[in-house]
Amino acid sequence: MADDRYRTEQPASRTRFYRDKRNGKLFGVCAGIADYTGFDVSLVRVCFLATVFMSGGGVLPFYFIAAMVTPIKPRAFELADREEKQFWQGVRASPSRSARDIRSRFKDIDRRLADIESYVTTENRSLAREIDALALDKGGNA
Repeated sequence: MADDRYRTEQPASRTRFYRDKRNGKLFGVCAGIADYTGFDVSLVRVCFLATVFMSGGGVLPFYFIAAMVTPIKPRAFELADREEKQFWQGVRASPSRSARDIRSRFKDIDRRLADIESYVTTENRSLAREIDALALDKGGNA
């Protein structure tokens, strides 16, 4: 019986390259490349075929090696919407830029929350004057 503490395989990562057998034709290597880079899968397949013909079939062993070595994309990563797919492709392309963008978004959200907090917690003198004026118009004793 295998003990889970001694597992050597890495946990699934969205930034890793996987074969996409669900969207692939043969082994899913071209579909995996398309998913990883953000290119259209048809474009990747056409480029692969062009490379096969130009090399006289010399790249086919690399395709089969990639098919044997590359893990299959986990099912948990399949249910991503278009925006989430674009985000992870951006993270793969430039992790530092993605971190910078996220930091910028959080700073913007923090600034907006500070503006809301400032508006809610500060005393609004013009509103208080209008309420007093309405109370006086109604015959109140304000």
